Amino acid sequence: MSVLVQLALLSALLAYAPEPLFDPEARSLLFFLGVVGVWRYGWGAVHLLRALWFRFRVFPRLRRRAEALVAAGGLSALVPELVLVTTIYRIPPETVAASIRAALAEAARTGLPTTLVAALVEPADLRLVKTLVRSAPRGLALRLVLLRLPPTGKRRALAAALRAVARRCVHPDAAVVVMDGDALLTPGSLVRALPFLGSDRALAALTTDQDARTTGGALLRAWFRLRFARRHLLFCSLALSRKLLAVTGRMAIYRAKIATDPDLLARIENDGLEHWRLGRIRFLTGEDKSTWLWILERRLPMLYVPDVRVLTVEHPPASGFFAAATPLLVRWSGNMLRGGRKALALGPGRIGPFLWWCLVDQRVSIWTPLLGPLFVLALLPRAGPSLLWAYALWILATRLVLSLGLWAVSGRIDGGWPWLLWLDQVYGALVKGWVLFRLDRQRWTRQAIASPNVRFAFGREIGSSALHLLALATLGTAVAFATGLLSSPAALVPVFRF
Repeated sequence: MSVLVQLALLSALLAYAPEPLFDPEARSLLFFLGVVGVWRYGWGAVHLLRALWFRFRVFPRLRRRAEALVAAGGLSALVPELVLVTTIYRIPPETVAASIRAALAEAARTGLPTTLVAALVEPADLRLVKTLVRSAPRGLALRLVLLRLPPTGKRRALAAALRAVARRCVHPDAAVVVMDGDALLTPGSLVRALPFLGSDRALAALTTDQDARTTGGALLRAWFRLRFARRHLLFCSLALSRKLLAVTGRMAIYRAKIATDPDLLARIENDGLEHWRLGRIRFLTGEDKSTWLWILERRLPMLYVPDVRVLTVEHPPASGFFAAATPLLVRWSGNMLRGGRKALALGPGRIGPFLWWCLVDQRVSIWTPLLGPLFVLALLPRAGPSLLWAYALWILATRLVLSLGLWAVSGRIDGGWPWLLWLDQVYGALVKGWVLFRLDRQRWTRQAIASPNVRFAFGREIGSSALHLLALATLGTAVAFATGLLSSPAALVPVFRF
């Protein structure tokens, strides 16, 4: 469905709106949504303006400087060595083959001496990697390090791989490319990304734009592309502050002295969170949040490279949209909330006021997307079906503007995004709210790892459910009072005269 079709639908909704569309109740809905929208969309406009400024004014200067340095002395003068680190477990062999071939082809383009470190579990994957290395491009100076490990999760696999890099005594300024076995480097990606490590000697890590190739249906493909477009805009905005929200695990490039730091490796392997109710929560997933936190704590700069794109091959855990999206949202939301909680504790002085407020906004945005549906439910008995028409107008108009903003920064757009944006925001808020009270619940289906069964797990779940229901009930009650569905709280309190 094209954007022009969505514009035609918006025009039709306005032209054929029922007569009572703007009756007092419908106007009340638009007023309530507008009050929240002034804040939410105002904050979105800040991100959009920052993203546009970085993408089209700041980053081109960085790109010209990096290319000038390469032209003056060659890439090897900036980056002495290249290390490719990949983790492979339960990924289809054709995907692994495509990933390794692309990585070796890009390493050959750089002309740098290269080490490939592959952490894997299955003997078949080990044989596959050996076969691929034997057919590596001619002229590539390549060393191979294979680590066969037990299936104890990506954190331990990545820590073991990076310790192997440290044992190789690579140059401190070497580039360590950490990537999953289902990430595909696009032509020229390393040649265009690596120079930034040489042009900014303080830079600790960088990551790039991403897009998805998924085996799911059209709706799931559009959803993945939407999420990557939103990520692109947000990371462009944050890059103005030389910060990011994660050093993405699918593909990120670290300076070797950072990637092999023993403290960082210990953090990757043993990171966790102390929670007032749930106790010690050991992180099973989200190793990219751990590396990000470690870099933030040391106030080291990070960079987003928006003109280099890496493709990720997505294999949805189920065939249906909600069946596939829900476990992914649970995992992503858990990583975000657990990592964000630790980052917020560092304070604005340490991580920067803008990033700190972004993390606060992540918490607030768990609840704000639910206000629209709740206002509609509260006003619907009095307003009737015309209220649904007004709400559909609001969704299409606002999300169409947001979709155009994503297009302005990323160059990508899909006619289905306005409705998918609303669905992703509302359903995503429900999932985040569920995870917020269950930070100890972790699961990664492909790696077959999950939170261990512990004593008092049933009691924890009762407490989590009670607090979650209390939060939802408080939000619903506030909306009911705001819309007049319930009497004003003051009217419920007896007035005593003395």
